[in-house]
Amino acid sequence: MCRLFALSSAPRRSKATFWLLDAPDSLSAQSRRDPDGTGLGYFAADGTACVHKAPLAAYQDAAFASEARQASSTTFLAHIRYASTGGLETRNTHPFEQEGRLFAHNGVIEGLDQLDARLAEDLALVKGDTDSERFFALITQQTRAHDGQIAAGIEHAARWIAQNLPVYALNLILITADELWALRYPDTHELYVLERQAGGRHGDRHLEHSGTAGRMRVHSDDLVDNPSVVIASERMDEHPAWRLMEPGELLRVGRDLRVTRRLVLPDPPTRQLTLDDLRPDAAASQKAA
Repeated sequence: MCRLFALSSAPRRSKATFWLLDAPDSLSAQSRRDPDGTGLGYFAADGTACVHKAPLAAYQDAAFASEARQASSTTFLAHIRYASTGGLETRNTHPFEQEGRLFAHNGVIEGLDQLDARLAEDLALVKGDTDSERFFALITQQTRAHDGQIAAGIEHAARWIAQNLPVYALNLILITADELWALRYPDTHELYVLERQAGGRHGDRHLEHSGTAGRMRVHSDDLVDNPSVVIASERMDEHPAWRLMEPGELLRVGRDLRVTRRLVLPDPPTRQLTLDDLRPDAAASQKAA
């Protein structure tokens, strides 16, 4: 299954090296199980989006290692891909960039001809072959149609897909230079959030987790001083503040690290897909690691 990860320490800048490479079973190690692509997105101090991605596993990608160890940002987005739609090419690797925003998705959407028709001239935003990038283009279209309101763009795009196309999952994370949005829909895949105070539970500790699932262990000295919000495909440890997002919940982390949430999709998709409905490669990409 693809892995999603995001962090915001707004308005402060932090390093996310600990999530990506330093851990014995970090995203880099996880990529040995999800080997079809590695992507890291963040923002330079001037707000410029920076994306490094390649259609190979993180542990095989020296450029990924260098980038992940040096990057500093207010928001980060990382994705380890197990391909379901689109070949193993850089253009099909997450995260995607459109109009200064970065996006990654975990799930499967079918009926892409109908989605292409809905996009019309905005299909030009799509550079690759994936359902994910088309989903992002619809969000971009709908954000523009709603006066630049990203939450409205996500809500209207996801609702249209849920009502009109066969859907397995629409879990997503979208970031700008200082804000973050996450959607879990429907209940197919999990997506967790942790609101962590500076210094953690004791107020003076670096961040260090050992996940009970054995998939990630993390360490960061930066978060002794900086509070943060983390979004991840699984709990990192037994910290009681980890919360499973509700199906249909849209979460926003603002410029001041304030978290707001709203149930935007209370009903299941009109055409809910199961693993048995998917092509064998798509079904394999959606199974838990």
